[in-house]
Amino acid sequence: MSGYTVADHLVDRLAELGVDRVFGVPGDYSLAMLDHVTHHPTVRWTGCTNELNAGYAADGYGRLRGIAALCTTFGVGELSAINAIAGSYAEHVPVVHIVGAPALAAQALRRPVHHTLGDGVFGHFTAMHADITVARASLTEDDAVAEIDRVLREVRDRRLPGYLVVPADVAAAPAGKAAAALPAPVDTTDPEALEGFVEAARRLLGAASSPDDVAVLAGLQVHRLGAAETLARLLAAGPLPHATTPWAKSLVDESAPRFAGTYTGAASPPATRTAVEDAGVLVVAGVQFTDLNSGMFTQHITRSRTVDVGPRSVSVGAATFAPVELPTALAALEPLVAEVAARRAGPAPTAPLAEPVTAVDAAPDDEPLGQSSLWREVSAFLRSGDIVLADQGTSFYGMAPHRLPAGVTFVGQPLWASIGYTIPALLGTCTARPGHRGVLLVGDGAAQMTATELATVLRERIPAVIVVVDNDGYTVERAIHGPDESYNDITAWDWPALARALGGGDQLDASRVGTVGDLRAALAGASAHPERVTLVQAVVPRDDVPDLLAALTRVLGNRPAPAH
Repeated sequence: MSGYTVADHLVDRLAELGVDRVFGVPGDYSLAMLDHVTHHPTVRWTGCTNELNAGYAADGYGRLRGIAALCTTFGVGELSAINAIAGSYAEHVPVVHIVGAPALAAQALRRPVHHTLGDGVFGHFTAMHADITVARASLTEDDAVAEIDRVLREVRDRRLPGYLVVPADVAAAPAGKAAAALPAPVDTTDPEALEGFVEAARRLLGAASSPDDVAVLAGLQVHRLGAAETLARLLAAGPLPHATTPWAKSLVDESAPRFAGTYTGAASPPATRTAVEDAGVLVVAGVQFTDLNSGMFTQHITRSRTVDVGPRSVSVGAATFAPVELPTALAALEPLVAEVAARRAGPAPTAPLAEPVTAVDAAPDDEPLGQSSLWREVSAFLRSGDIVLADQGTSFYGMAPHRLPAGVTFVGQPLWASIGYTIPALLGTCTARPGHRGVLLVGDGAAQMTATELATVLRERIPAVIVVVDNDGYTVERAIHGPDESYNDITAWDWPALARALGGGDQLDASRVGTVGDLRAALAGASAHPERVTLVQAVVPRDDVPDLLAALTRVLGNRPAPAH
C-alpha cells in the first residue's frame, strides 16, 4: 500500500473514536479495504464465522466501548448482518456498518455482477437500511471524507447505527490526512427550557416530606447517553431509594442499601413495587417501558408526582420542557435533591430497602438442578469486574431478580430479543474490556443459533465461563403456548464435545452437570483457572421456569386472540 487513501481516513477516524478492532467477514469487494485495517497500528481485524454473529459481536462491543465497527461485503454479507443492525437500532447501540461494494466504474455499466439482484441497480440494500440506521452514505471520490465524518458523528452523537457503502475504487482513492479531530458533541439543551424544568422540579420536590419520599427509577438510556456517573451523584445526594428496570440491570450498584431491586411492573417483588409506585415524588430517568421490560405494561406510575427525564426532553407532571438533554437534566436535579436532603431531621437510613433474592438455605450437593438453584449458584459465583451476558428467556429472567456484586456489568437484549445474541456478544464485550471475565448464560435452543462463534471465542483466548442451560428445547415458548408441540423441540447436542471440536484444546474445561454439587464443582474449577474457557452444560427440567418469567408468560398466554 502506498499513499494515504479514503480507507486510511476511515480507519483513522474509527481509531480516533476509540475503536480498536473491526468485526466482520471478508468478501472480495472489501478485501483491499481490509488491508488498511490489518496494517493499522492500533486497529485490528476480528473475523467471525458469519456476518450475523459479527454484527452481534460489534453490538456487544459498542455497548461497552461507546462505538463499534462492522465490515461485510455487498449484498449477501450485509443482509446476513441486517438483523443485528436492527437490534442495535432498537437498543440504542452505536455500530457503524461498513459495506465493501463493487467499484463505481462497474456500477456505472449496470452489469449484473455477483452479490446483486442482477438488475444493474446498486441502491436496493441501502434502501433496506433506511429505517434501521441514523445516517447513511454511499461514498464517491468527491465526498468520501466529508461523508465518513458526517456518518461517524451521527453514530457517536445519536447512539444509533450508521451505514457506509465503500466502493472498492473509492476505498483506494487518495485522500488528505485530517487536519483536526472530529468536532466534539454539542449539548442542544435550551437554557430557557432547562430553567423552566428546574423551577417545576423544585416545586414538586419541595412537596416531598424527606429524601426518603423521593425515589428514582432508572432505565437503559442513562447508560447509552453516558450519564451513569451523573445518576450516581444524584442518588448519593439523598441518598435516594432507587430501582432499575431489567433493561438497565447493573446501571447502579445493586449492593447499595438504598437499592430497592429490579422493577418489572406487577411482576416486581412487593418491596420494589412499594418503593417505586408509592413514592411521593418519582424521578423516572431514561426509562422506555416495553412489554418485557414492564411486566407486560403493568407499571403503575402516577404522572402528577413524576419527574420524567427522557433523552432530549423532560417533564414534570403534565408540563414538558425541550430540548433538554438527559445528562444535563440529571445534573440539574442533583442540587435540588440535596436541598430536600438538608431538611432531614436525623441521619440517612442505612437499612436495606429490599433483601437480596435467596432461596432460604443452600441446597444439598445431591439435589437435582432446577431454575431456582441454578441462578442462585451462578449469582453467588459472580465477582466484581465480571461481564454477565444473559440470553433472552430463562437466562435473562432467571438472573434479573438477583442482586449483582458492585462492579458487575450485565448485558441482555430484552427489546429486540433475538435469541442466540449473547454468544457473539460475549466476544464483543470481552474484547471491549480486556482482562474482564465473561460469564455467558444461554439456553440450549438459543445457543444452537450462533454456536459457531464459540470457535472465535476460543481462538481469541477470551477468559469466560459459559453456562448452557439444557432444558430440552424452547422452554419459554412452551410456557406461553404448545408445551408438548413439536415446534418447541430441538435436537439434543453434546455441548462439551462440540466445544472441543471447535478448537478448545488445553484452554477449555467442559462438563455436563445435573446436580447442585456438580455445578458448584464446575464453577469452582472455573475460579481456579480464570485464564481458561469453562463450559458447563447445566441440565434442568424441561418445563421449569424462573418465577419472574412464569409471571410474564402467564400474562402473554392469557392475552385474548386478535379478532379476524
